[in-house]
Amino acid sequence: MTVITNIEDLRRLAQKRVPRMFYDYADSGSWTEGTYRANESDFARIKLRQRVAVNMENRSTATTMVGVPVKMPVAIAPTGLTGMQHADGEILAARAAEAFGIPFTLSTMSICSIEDIAAHTKAPFWFQLYVMKDRAFIERLIDRAKAANCGALVLTLDLQILGQRHKDLKNGLSAPPKLTVANLLNMATKPRWCLGMLGTKRRQFGNIVGHVSGVGDMGSLASWTADQFDPGLNWGDVEWIKKRWGGKLILKGIQDVEDARLAVQSGADALIVSNHGGRQLDGAQSSIEALPAIVAEVGSKIEVHMDGGVRSGQDVLKAWALGARGTYIGRAFLYGLGAMGQPGVTKALEIIHRELDLTMAFCGHTRIGTVDRGILLPGTFPTAPAA
Repeated sequence: MTVITNIEDLRRLAQKRVPRMFYDYADSGSWTEGTYRANESDFARIKLRQRVAVNMENRSTATTMVGVPVKMPVAIAPTGLTGMQHADGEILAARAAEAFGIPFTLSTMSICSIEDIAAHTKAPFWFQLYVMKDRAFIERLIDRAKAANCGALVLTLDLQILGQRHKDLKNGLSAPPKLTVANLLNMATKPRWCLGMLGTKRRQFGNIVGHVSGVGDMGSLASWTADQFDPGLNWGDVEWIKKRWGGKLILKGIQDVEDARLAVQSGADALIVSNHGGRQLDGAQSSIEALPAIVAEVGSKIEVHMDGGVRSGQDVLKAWALGARGTYIGRAFLYGLGAMGQPGVTKALEIIHRELDLTMAFCGHTRIGTVDRGILLPGTFPTAPAA
């Protein structure tokens, strides 16, 4: 039996158990995947200062994200096709997050619907919104999130057009998968996944199919989505969405200081420094590299979060030390889900929490709130440009 000790163990197990097209969908970036790799490697370059003979008793990683109490400054990121990593994947991940004490964010492009998550959880979850040209559909989607008592709306700003992801094109990505010879042969080696999918009816985009006029199956959905991501999305739309939503609004996809200023002006409650996991503009800087300048510019005016490359509790602590008041894990929880279902997501959260707790203690702190960049070795971490 494999002993799971870190997120990489879960990744290797998920690669064995999830069909290639869905594993590759989660674990890949656009074009050369340079930004995707930099999200992780730039974290690794940051070194920590170890302190000794410090009382390490009574430690706590608890804090808040947009006013929501959390066991650690981590939320589950919105990820498309989660229900294709494991049957009913969004429901399982939401349950794991709720039990652990952190927020779960549901993607617009999820397999399980908003209503599915609401029916299987008690804690308010967050909903991530993609803006489509069909504004009537977006209005209904926001209203459905309201009706489900979602605690925050996470508006993604960096997917007006879709970045080219070579693996998805080569694999012929679709949900459910097309029954080609290559796909059938690959799925035959994933019996656990196949049995799970046979046991659920949730195999297509639950937030869309049946909720859009003329979209009733995967064929009509494909043509609809290909034309629906709105390249005209602008800050005026953000204002409209904020008014329609009326609750906590988090803006996802900020990489530039000027865009961070505009996010503050929009009246949002938080922003997420994010390059979409390296899946959009290849060649953009890593999220952790972009973080300090944005914190320096707007950190006193808006709550700054980040995602991209977070694979350990040490990464969470480094991001916190550089000013992020929340982090999001996408691939890390997907590896756990694909490997072991709900227990795998719980395992991923336990791993990250333990790493965060121990590293914080080794760096001389017992409360996450007292941690600052003093835990980092000078010259190893990114800083904001001089004014």
